[in-house]
Amino acid sequence: MRIAPLSLLISASLLASSAFAQDTATVTGIESEISIKQTEYDNSTQILEKHLKEESQLQNQLELLRSRSTELDKEKNQALDAMNEMYRRLIDDPTLDISAAQSRYQKAVVDHKQNKDDISMQLAAIASHRKDIEQIRVAKHTLLNTLESLKEQLTTARVERLRNEFTREGTLEVNHTINCKRTETLAACEQRGQQMGLQKATKRFVDQIFANLTEERIVEPKRNMAGAQVQILSSHVVNSAFSGQGNYNVNLSVTMRGEVNSSRLCNLLNVDNRYCSEYGSPLATAYQPGYGTTYSDSQLTFSNAADNTDTVSVSRMNNQPVRDYSVKAAPTKKNYPSIINKEKNQQVELTLRSNVYDDEVFIDGVSFGSTRLVTRLPRGVHNVEIRKLGYKPYKVRVDLTKAQTIHANLVKKSESIAAPAYTREQPKPVSRTASANRSADVQNNVVVVPAGKFKMGDINGNGLANERPVIEKVIASSFAMQTKEVTVGAYEAFVASTGYKTQAEQSKGCAYYLNGEPVWEANLNWRNPGFEQSSDFPAVCLTFNDAKAYAEWLSGETGQQYRLPNEVEWEYAARAGTETEYPWGNEIGKNLANCGWCGSEWSNKRAAPVGSFSPNAFGLYDTVGNVWEWTAQESGESDVAVRGGAWNFAPSLARASTRLILAPDFRSNYIGFRLVRER
Repeated sequence: MRIAPLSLLISASLLASSAFAQDTATVTGIESEISIKQTEYDNSTQILEKHLKEESQLQNQLELLRSRSTELDKEKNQALDAMNEMYRRLIDDPTLDISAAQSRYQKAVVDHKQNKDDISMQLAAIASHRKDIEQIRVAKHTLLNTLESLKEQLTTARVERLRNEFTREGTLEVNHTINCKRTETLAACEQRGQQMGLQKATKRFVDQIFANLTEERIVEPKRNMAGAQVQILSSHVVNSAFSGQGNYNVNLSVTMRGEVNSSRLCNLLNVDNRYCSEYGSPLATAYQPGYGTTYSDSQLTFSNAADNTDTVSVSRMNNQPVRDYSVKAAPTKKNYPSIINKEKNQQVELTLRSNVYDDEVFIDGVSFGSTRLVTRLPRGVHNVEIRKLGYKPYKVRVDLTKAQTIHANLVKKSESIAAPAYTREQPKPVSRTASANRSADVQNNVVVVPAGKFKMGDINGNGLANERPVIEKVIASSFAMQTKEVTVGAYEAFVASTGYKTQAEQSKGCAYYLNGEPVWEANLNWRNPGFEQSSDFPAVCLTFNDAKAYAEWLSGETGQQYRLPNEVEWEYAARAGTETEYPWGNEIGKNLANCGWCGSEWSNKRAAPVGSFSPNAFGLYDTVGNVWEWTAQESGESDVAVRGGAWNFAPSLARASTRLILAPDFRSNYIGFRLVRER
């Protein structure tokens, strides 16, 4: 059977939809912002290097001044001795001229005093320069975190763009001719012709979708893995006719929508599967993408066989109207007054609240993000479902005729092994008695880290300049390390025993991130870090010296020597015998740690209770994320490194080798510590 060529007409919704142009604009906008931030970061690196060189020069000049001070002090003493000798001689010989000795001594005193003043001025200049360096470093870390966060957003936007491109709608007009079989009726021939016309339309529709993917070059080689499907929304015969030679010709107009298995999108783009997680929520940023509608109606699958052998089973949606709940950028009143007025007339406000954090709302199968949520929907019946991993889904069917508020109460599954979550209404209180009792357990909970050797630094080539070169390090002796970060309860026991005042409590307070920038707030400290906490949360808003003070107290209390780990010990313990970026592999995964965009209920919100995630092979918890951890100060260095990442820093900064350098008096609500115990 010979099939006539298809005359194809693709509607504007398939090839030039403004919604997909907006997706591309979003990706392009993020890429542009990444370029800008990368330039700023590179510039800050150059500025920091310049300031560090200037500081080195100032330090060298200070050493010269101090060396000269010794010489001038010696000269002053010698001049004083010489003048005293001249005074003794003057008693026997009143005519003796002692002016030269006096002048020498006067000059020595002036020079010595001037040198002391120069040293004081040099120290002041160095102190001022140190403050500049600290500010540059913090700003650089902020830029780095922003840059890595934008990369997270870019990947999310790319996935969303691909999903929207796969699920776009279009109308094809197909002209199809077949030869009627001698044994079939005209009705049967007509039905077969229309069926095969639909088959060709769906295959060509899929071909056009792939041909018009923005990242077609990356996706096309994996086409057979995409799981792309088609829904026929409507179809009708434009015209048809039988010829005298037994041919049947039909002209069909078919409206279709593509579909794809969302879980496969990440594989198509060669990105981590966490971006395609079933329970993932869109990023809460300016570049938050919209989620397209997913329908559960019968679908039309296609094959990649030759044109004349393709078979496709067609099923319709019975011409049911299709409602679109996709999240789109709101039009402005200036440009689209008619659209806004129409929406006001047809849509009703729905407010959703729930008793848990980091849930996800689905309305008619579409993700709307997390509560608290206020949205507008078309009047009519809607199915609302609120999900959270480890909890029973909350489902309700609402007839939306006027503004409504739904208060959902999610019940935890009895078999759930999810990390503990705290409700908004009932935050876990900080009990002084409980924390004091718990601190004894936490402070003595250590594991022995065995001796060995490992590669330290950026093994996989994804790190920062200060992680290179990779050097093999030898741990000659085993050591004991606390399994968890020092908690609020443990630190409270220390303060109750000693009356110690942290540097945050003495002046300036503690830093926190606001709109991606570190901000100092005077009333923030380890007791009040800016988020709700209980006694089993990591103690934060502590400086390097605050951590050392705790270690000294604990050593005295227990009779054993506690101290901060050095960087070699910390990374060796964090890697636990691995050479991957994280203890479990090179991808951060989902809900395996508490870091920014890591999929936990605390990510980008606050620290988590210590030990909320699985330990590494050495039995250490939270070496990935939660809070950065102070390490020991290197000999001759004025600054200190923090390691491990934090709840509000990008996953790429929670790798085992990542290191940030800070001034020892810096404190923030994303930095804590753990100790090692001498054996």
